[in-house]
Amino acid sequence: MTFFIKDSQFLPIGFRKLLFIIFALSSLKLSAQVNSAIIYGTVSDSLSKPLVGATISLLGSNTIATATDSLGKYELTIPANRTDTIVYSYVGLGASFSIINSGAKQKTKLDKKLFFSSTNLKPFDFTADKVPRGGGMTPVNPKLAGIITGPSGNGVEELIKTLPGVTSNNELSSQYNVRGGNFDENLLYVNDIEIHRPFLINSGQQEGLSFINSDMVSDVSFSAGGFDASYGDKMSSVLDIKYKRPIEFAGSASASLLGETFSLEGSSANGHRFTYLIGAREKTSQYLLSSLDTKGDYKPRFTDVQAYLTYDISDKWEIDFLGNYSQNVYNVVPSNRLTAFGTFNEALGFQVYFNGQELDSYQSITGAVSLIYHPTEHLKLKFITSEYNSVEDETYDIEGQFYLNQLNTNLGSSQFGNAAFNLGVGTFINHARDYLNANVYNFEHKGYYTYGKNELQWGAGYQREIISDNINEWNYVDSAGYSIPIQPDTVITLQNAINTSHNLNSNRVNGYVQNKWEFGELTKIVLSAGVRASYWDVDNQTVVSPRANLTIKPHWKKDFVFRAASGIYYQPPFFRELIDLEGNLHTDVKAQQSIHFVVGSDYQFRIWNRPFKFTSEAYYKILNNIDPYFIDDVRIRYFGNNSAKGFAEGIDFRINGEFVPNIESWASLSIMQTRETIANNIYYDNYNSDGQLIIPGQTLNTTVDSSVKRTVGSFPRPADQRISLSIFFQDYLPRYPSYKMNLNLVFGTGFPFGPPNSERFMDAFRMPFYRRVDVGFSKQIIGQGSKLNVHKGLFSHLKSMWISLEVFNLLDVNNTISYTWIEDASGIKYAVPNYLTARQVNAKLSIKF
Repeated sequence: MTFFIKDSQFLPIGFRKLLFIIFALSSLKLSAQVNSAIIYGTVSDSLSKPLVGATISLLGSNTIATATDSLGKYELTIPANRTDTIVYSYVGLGASFSIINSGAKQKTKLDKKLFFSSTNLKPFDFTADKVPRGGGMTPVNPKLAGIITGPSGNGVEELIKTLPGVTSNNELSSQYNVRGGNFDENLLYVNDIEIHRPFLINSGQQEGLSFINSDMVSDVSFSAGGFDASYGDKMSSVLDIKYKRPIEFAGSASASLLGETFSLEGSSANGHRFTYLIGAREKTSQYLLSSLDTKGDYKPRFTDVQAYLTYDISDKWEIDFLGNYSQNVYNVVPSNRLTAFGTFNEALGFQVYFNGQELDSYQSITGAVSLIYHPTEHLKLKFITSEYNSVEDETYDIEGQFYLNQLNTNLGSSQFGNAAFNLGVGTFINHARDYLNANVYNFEHKGYYTYGKNELQWGAGYQREIISDNINEWNYVDSAGYSIPIQPDTVITLQNAINTSHNLNSNRVNGYVQNKWEFGELTKIVLSAGVRASYWDVDNQTVVSPRANLTIKPHWKKDFVFRAASGIYYQPPFFRELIDLEGNLHTDVKAQQSIHFVVGSDYQFRIWNRPFKFTSEAYYKILNNIDPYFIDDVRIRYFGNNSAKGFAEGIDFRINGEFVPNIESWASLSIMQTRETIANNIYYDNYNSDGQLIIPGQTLNTTVDSSVKRTVGSFPRPADQRISLSIFFQDYLPRYPSYKMNLNLVFGTGFPFGPPNSERFMDAFRMPFYRRVDVGFSKQIIGQGSKLNVHKGLFSHLKSMWISLEVFNLLDVNNTISYTWIEDASGIKYAVPNYLTARQVNAKLSIKF
């Protein structure tokens, strides 16, 4: 098999960096070995037969682990002078434990036998969920973020997209829709810090890396609705991320055709008072973008560095720092494009020859300091200050000369698939000089007090926003010598022309209080209720948001949990919602409102003596004071007013468990609809003298003879994806568990769309179904089941090494993300689909040390 890459200069650089990291480990590891001990021995089954590939790990650690060799022998370096639990496990057998406390440089022999048992701890167990069942937050195993296959490289978001209620039709973007909402309606927290995303990004290929570094994550929890008052002011969802607090020296690195990652972690020897966690990533999607219809010289480069540092000043005081620097640069010089579309009976070809280039830059810096005080074991006080700065430049001048052709559909012709005759020619020019600078300063206090089984939480915050932008963009279309729209010879009409500058300085204050009560001994009831309030000095609006969440676990033989939640969720506008379609700033836009009603249940059961959980939720959301919007790829353009109201309703299902022993897989199904009505939304049906309804581009006689006024009712919202199905599945070879695979399948019905520069209710068409399968195959060459001798030499410092082969878009489906609309002089419009990436193969090497 031969692979051809147009520009492969980045390939050896990535692997050279990984090899350099491996060589550097020998010096980094020396300091960690001073306070370490060694355990060794043999692991066998009940018949004393050595087990090959049995796992030996330190309980509570993600990095201290090894596997037995071909003789069932192992050797593991562990921290010295402390009490630890060692876990011995093997696929199909019950786990076993040993408690040990070894001195520095001491070697201890521990032989272990493993037996079949249905009661011992397994690698995947629902009882290990750190978030209470039914509490509104869904726990997600963060280890799966490094396993799931996807081209974006943003593992946590790839996992979230497979959960019920979450939809996405763009594998190049980390953004997602939740229960009919848009990207701006989702909250993201990292260690209690609210994270912001860039403002000007228009397409998934510009987006690059998301904020979340999967190598640094310890806990992931997600809510698709009905979340607590402690979370902020958004209408749809919350993703809560916690970064790790390391207890020993460790690290990881990876390199692939799409980029490199490196992380390092550790703690001080004096009782782990100081911990550090550092991650760096570099991504280039040049190889991936080469599969798009638009060919050219793609030079995307996305880089970020993050650090999470903690220091225990005393037993009661702690200080944390979270910092991130991100630089995303997207440069493309397009050359040509050839897109075939239509049906077999009416096959069309759209061919474009380009001049010009696009150069975009998105630089952001986030810094946050948290001071934590524990005056008693029941009281925790947290003080947070953070700053977010974003400098964004988006510039392009691209000219395209296009040809729209009818293709030959005669199967017996030697010219099958080639252009049969020309339907139109023309030229378009796209121009932009867009610049934005944003600074967001935040000061916040959070408090936690536990009494008995109950917990009281409160918080208050102040936020200062300083945002300035300068937008100058326009499009020009000329078809067969006619400027579109057709004007007198002396007039040139530019489409979507915006030339504006804005400066917005504003202040927000917010606060919340909530309490959680636990009742009952046999039948357990948990009630969480609270209220949140916020004020913004731009629109001088104060909003109050009561929220409640009830969980009941009956004392039944079968393990059911029931949940009900309701609340009023306000979303005060940020900068983007204030800008209308013409680029004007409206400071009178009020907060959008969503009233949630959620009921659901989950049922834990066992099949094949393995754990499973079936979850279902039904919801209804009343939407008021909605700011309508159009969406193109990932760009959201608001109306800049509160002229709409609507609703969203649906039901979500998910089943997850051990379809294959000891590893988790799941399937999610969502059925949903969301609609809206825009106030005073009317239109006129125009009829000609022949009594025909005049349809632009289709009716020959366009002279208006009479008109009839129509009132528009409700119509689908832009995120109205009726059905979505996702499957995440893992497997391995039973006799060779170091050979693994994972499959990520996503299916979704089409989003609504319509012609540009038209009314929202005219988005009556549907995109084709989104269908995508990504599959990954991996082999652990150091670690479990490995026959490689790693006790000496360079590789002795490695805990594991994996080599992976990933196939993106296995079925090679042409998924549509948006449309390019071409209009000829007679007014006939053609919607040319903009396809996403085709089938691609990626190779990846990952190590942990």
